Order: sequence, then C-alpha cells, then structure tokens
Amino acid sequence: MNNLRTTTNRFLPAGMVLVLSVLGGGSTLPRGDAAETSSSKGRYNVLFLIADDLNNALSCYQHPLVRTPNIDRLAARGRRFDRAYTQFPLCNPSRASFLTGLRPDHTGVYDNAVHFRENVPDVLTLPQCFRKHGYFAARVGKLYHYGVPAQIGTSGLDDPQSWDLVVNPRGRDKDEEDKIFSLVKGKFGGTLSWLSADGTDEEQTDGIGAAEAVRLLEECRSKRFFLAVGFYRPHTPYVAPHRYFEMYPPDRVPLPEIPPGYFDTVPEAAITLYPEEREMDESLKRQAVQAYLASITFMDAQVGKVLDALDRLGLADNTVIVMTSDHGYHMHEHGLWQKRSLFEESARVPLIVAVPGMKDAGKATAGIVEMVDIYPTLVELCELDMPSHLDGQSMVPLLENPELPGKPFAVTQVTRRAGKNLFHGYSVRTARWRYTEWDAGARGVELYDHEKDPAEMHNLGDDPRYADVRAELKKLIPTPPTN
Repeated sequence: MNNLRTTTNRFLPAGMVLVLSVLGGGSTLPRGDAAETSSSKGRYNVLFLIADDLNNALSCYQHPLVRTPNIDRLAARGRRFDRAYTQFPLCNPSRASFLTGLRPDHTGVYDNAVHFRENVPDVLTLPQCFRKHGYFAARVGKLYHYGVPAQIGTSGLDDPQSWDLVVNPRGRDKDEEDKIFSLVKGKFGGTLSWLSADGTDEEQTDGIGAAEAVRLLEECRSKRFFLAVGFYRPHTPYVAPHRYFEMYPPDRVPLPEIPPGYFDTVPEAAITLYPEEREMDESLKRQAVQAYLASITFMDAQVGKVLDALDRLGLADNTVIVMTSDHGYHMHEHGLWQKRSLFEESARVPLIVAVPGMKDAGKATAGIVEMVDIYPTLVELCELDMPSHLDGQSMVPLLENPELPGKPFAVTQVTRRAGKNLFHGYSVRTARWRYTEWDAGARGVELYDHEKDPAEMHNLGDDPRYADVRAELKKLIPTPPTN
C-alpha cells in the first residue's frame, strides 16, 4: 500500500506552489496573500462540509433505514432545508455554480471537463471572497471538481486562487481498486461499483481527510478561518469498512418498484440509464443500494469527528456550519441510478446550516432555496461586503424564521446530446409543481403535482386539464444560451 497519505499545497504570496508530503504531525499554517490573521473583520468562522453524490437518504430527512447520527445532531442545532435544489445535477457544473455564486448558464460549465475560469476568469469565488476579507481559507478533499476515484490524491480542477492551503487525502480505497466490484470490470467513476473493505475508517480517504480537518481546526483556533471539507463518499465506488455494510442487509434495503410501461410515459431525454444498469437483476440492485447506504453512514462517522473537534476546541460558539451535497442521486427511483436527471431525487439536496445561538434551532423549513444561495448567505452571516455578481439570494430570513416560504421557485438544468447537437433541459420546482421542458419543449415536457404525486410517477405533461398550469410554469423556464 502506498504510504503517501496526503499532499498539501501551500499557495504562497508570490504565486509559487510548494508541494509537501504529509506523513502525519502538524504544520505551521501560512498566511494568505490577503490575510489579517485574528484581526480579520468577519463575524464568524465557516466550516463548510460537503459530501459527494449524497441524496436525502439521511435519518434527519426521515429515511426509514439510514443511520446518520452525526448529521442528525447538526440538524438538531441548525436549520434543515427540506426544499433545497441544485442548479445542475452533475459534480463539476454544480460545484462551479455554488462556489462562484453563478448559475450554470453564466459559468458556461455543463460537463466535468471545463474549468469555470475558462469562461469567467475573474470571478470572485466563495472561499476567495473570505480570503479577500482576511480569512485563512483551506480545503481538505473535494470542493471543486475532480474525478473520483481516478484523481483522488490530486487537485484535479481545483482553483488555486481560492485557497491558502489544500490537503488532498488518499487512502486504501484508492490503493485497493483491484478489489472493487464493478458492473463494468475495471471501470469505477461513473459506473455502479462497491467494496466492503478491510481495515479501519482511519485508513480510508475520508477518514484521513477527517483527521486532517481536525488538525487544521486545532491550528486555526486563533484566527478567522473558512475551512472546507469535501468527503468522497458516497460517490461510486461505494467503499466502506465491513461494519457499515453489515448495518444494511440486502433483504432489508428499500428497492422502488417501477410499473410496466413506465418509461413510455416520460420523454426519452428524461431517462438516463447505462446498458449495464438495465441488465441488473434484483440481487445486484439490492447490493448496490446496500453499498450506497453503507457509504453514507461511513461518511457520517467522519463528519462526526470534525464536529467533535469543533466542540472540543470551543469553536462551535463562533463558527457557522454548512452541510450539503453537490446534487441528489437515484437509487432505482424511476428505474434510474446515479444523477443527471431532472426528477426530485436528483435535483434535491440535503442542506443544513447551523448558526451560533440561532433561534428555533432544530426546526426545519419548507421554504424553497437553491445552492446558488449559499454564497450570499455566508457572506451576510459573516458581515462581509456582498459581491455584486451573485445570482442567488441570502437564506438568512429563513434561518431567522423557518415559516417563511422562501423563493417562489427553484431552477435545475441539465444538457443532453442528440448526435453532435447539444440541447438543454430545464426544470422549475414550486411549492406544489415540478415542470420540465426538454429542448424548449420540442423533445417533451413533464408536469408533476407534488400534492398528489410526491414520487413524480404520473406525468401530466400531455393532460389537457392542466394546460393552464403548464402555461404559467412555462413562463419560469429560462431561455437557453445561444450555442
């Protein structure tokens, strides 16, 4: 097994990058090029926690089986958002969006290959904004996009301007890829794959990342910090030590039933299924769900270590905590797996924000919010200067009063290809409805009534009784950019 566990990049004032191997022990934190150490003017520290490909399968979101005690206790001291939506259910477009505060049509990022600065080179990112105001900004693990698992241990499509320090953990899950089961042998990143692993939590990439985050918290006690911790799980391959798999026997995991002929009721563009996924038998499907849930509980345990350190160090009283994911994820709902759909399971994200001393802590809100709203929310909470370029709006009113309705609607989008041509799919989610158009309606429309059909299984897109509803919702669909 490779003994190199983390790589730390320190971005120095002169623009030089020094790469160090960290084999354990502490280090002296550098000042950022805008650092003011403990005299920075922000009101709070920020601890930004994000899981990769995590849907709302959390016990605090009423999942009947999943055990997530640490995220649950964060929800108990913060605000759980029950209607939070990603702008693009794919890693790079989503992360580029919420970390710049711009919608995907403004970043121009629609896939996992383009770096946002190719299109918006001078944009001030969320962590960069905090650096500008004197915060020490550090990243552990995946914040901006890079491929999992191929680029674990690297910086991938990271943004050096955003950070004073980065840590790229690498664990035995990366070193033992030959042990991983995959629906397509030897293929992992976008393919359903999993491993019930030998060894301890601490040997896994996320376990190492949690330990590094704790170390940074210990070193940051005397300064204002923006610490972002990006966990890799439950992204495929779903890897976790054996004990987490044992919590979810396959015969107990939920497996949604898909009625015969269902795919004929929705536009072709709505269905994202690989050939190997179509061929899965029930046993493989249940094993995949088991592995995904095991990875969630494993990730939750690592979140717990970071939260414990925050409390132990007395930092919880002056630190805003955010816990979220880049997008939702399918576990056979609609017969689908993974992401890139415009159904609720793919578009909706878990989102918890905890503010020291907040009123009505532990109470959820049904107010509609979007991931693009995270940036202005943290800026307002920390009393920084609000950048003028942001597409979102602050969620502080909902943090103060969870009964407010939030936004009138949220927008989620994806792209599809027909031969060489790219076309867009847009979906708007209101309190009651989800309305989706593919290629401005030329490739189909969908309408779902969440009061009667929360699972979105009955498409009303062609029902003449709802023509007026569709006409009103159509007005909310963005105009696609010109190619």
